[in-house]
Amino acid sequence: MSSTSRPPPGGPDRLVWALHGHAAFQYLHAGCELGVFELLHAAPGATRDEVAGRLGLAPQPARCLLLALAAMGLAEKDGAGYRNGPAVEDLFADGTWPLFVDVVRFEDRFAYVGEQDLVESLRTGRNVGLRRFPGEGPDLYHRLHQRPDLQQIFFRYMGAWTALGVGRLLKRVDLSDVRSAVDVGGGDGTAAVAVGRAHPQMRIEVIDLPETARLARRTVAAAGLAGRVRVTPADFFEHEFATGVDGFFFFHQLVIWPLGTVTALLARAHRALRPGGRVVILNSMMDDDEDGPLAAALDTAYFVALPAPGGMIYAWSDYEACLRAAGFVGVRRVALNLWTPQGVILARKE
Repeated sequence: MSSTSRPPPGGPDRLVWALHGHAAFQYLHAGCELGVFELLHAAPGATRDEVAGRLGLAPQPARCLLLALAAMGLAEKDGAGYRNGPAVEDLFADGTWPLFVDVVRFEDRFAYVGEQDLVESLRTGRNVGLRRFPGEGPDLYHRLHQRPDLQQIFFRYMGAWTALGVGRLLKRVDLSDVRSAVDVGGGDGTAAVAVGRAHPQMRIEVIDLPETARLARRTVAAAGLAGRVRVTPADFFEHEFATGVDGFFFFHQLVIWPLGTVTALLARAHRALRPGGRVVILNSMMDDDEDGPLAAALDTAYFVALPAPGGMIYAWSDYEACLRAAGFVGVRRVALNLWTPQGVILARKE
């Protein structure tokens, strides 16, 4: 094992990570696309020449790549051999490495593109980075279907992000009393399928834009759940929610909009729920003191620059205030303890 220490939590290395963070991501992305991590998982201790040969790289590029991955702690050097770092191997161990790769590809094709306009977005209060995804529609979600290649990457990412959070949510939150639910902005149906499989007593309506609803129908049909999961092609800002239902799900949806819009959506859900019905919010969460976690702070740049005006990774307390303003009671938090800052907030209608 190399004796070189990892960067300390403070000091000049903070400046190095801030200044060269773009390069750190590009090396991570290269490692994912070239298959370095899969190789080191299957053959820990492989030498630099073995890595280069198996991946079809010349010696010098292989040296540069392995140097960077080892310096970042994503790989470890032991004598002449290399192996994955613990954080990477943990993802292989719990089966989530493919999901992580989908997240990396999204960051490459969406976040890194749109965030080139972060400064102008901050100056103007507009999502200026949207200009780098031309097409018809007021936000990224209305434009995705005009780029099928990007649409596929986007929904693979959302499916991965949702699978991570919903999988943990289903272990931590009891939904056995929910027999009917609305999944607002349910995307390609990944979340509804996961919840539907875990709770056969539940019937779910997924609402999303028509272009996205077509993907959701395919996901639901492939899972054999078309009898219990109904997909409604509609803009949920204009669509009347079904009334008398037991639950409303807002999974990775409320980060997109200003808090006033969040409160209005929750108020509509409150009116539609039966007494005793519940709302379940799953999102990345900022700490209440707004100095972390780092992943939430950095992820906010995407929402500032690209998808739609006014969103960010909000604090737990922001959602709690919105829920109470919308009329909900019994608000409580559920930390998911993932490597992502995802968490759940639950509330009910009296």
